Amino acid sequence: MQNPMLVEKAMLEYTELLFRIAYYYLKDKQLSEDIVQEVFIKFYCSNYQEHGELKAYLSKMTANTCKDYLKSWSYKKILIQNKLFLKETTIHKDSLVETDELTTLDSAILSLPLKQREAIVYYYLENLTIKEVSQMVNSPESTVKSRLKSGKELLKKKLVHEDWEVLLHE
Repeated sequence: MQNPMLVEKAMLEYTELLFRIAYYYLKDKQLSEDIVQEVFIKFYCSNYQEHGELKAYLSKMTANTCKDYLKSWSYKKILIQNKLFLKETTIHKDSLVETDELTTLDSAILSLPLKQREAIVYYYLENLTIKEVSQMVNSPESTVKSRLKSGKELLKKKLVHEDWEVLLHE
C-alpha cells in the first residue's frame, strides 16, 4: 500500500497527463476517466518504491491498462453495439477557428493506427525523447523513429486539404 500523501500528490500532478494518454488510446472521455481512476487505485495498492521516475511509471501503467482494455471482451462488445445501434451524432462546431483546427488535428491523430498514434502523442504532445518513447512502448528506438515518420506521412495525407487560418495570420 502506498502512502496516501504520495498518491494524492501524484493525482494532483499527473491526472491531466494520464487522461490525455488514455484518451489518445481509447478515444472516449468517460472511459479515459475510468482508466485514470483505475491506474491510481492500482498505484495505491502497489508496492512502488522510488526507483525510477513516477511520471514514467504512471504513464506506462496507463498505457498498459488501456491496451488491456482494448483487448478485452467488453470493449469488443461495445464496438459491436455501437456499430449496430448508434445513429449519426451531431457535431457541434466551435466558433473559434483555432479550436476548430485543433479539433481537426486531434481527429487526424486519433484516426492513426495505434502504434503510430502512440509514437506521435508521446513524442510531440508529451515531449518525450525517442529513447523515452521506446521505453514506454517496449520497442527499439529505430522502430519508434519509423513509426514517427510513417505517422507524420499519414497525418500529412489526411491534412493536406485543410486551410490552416491560424498559420496564415502568424
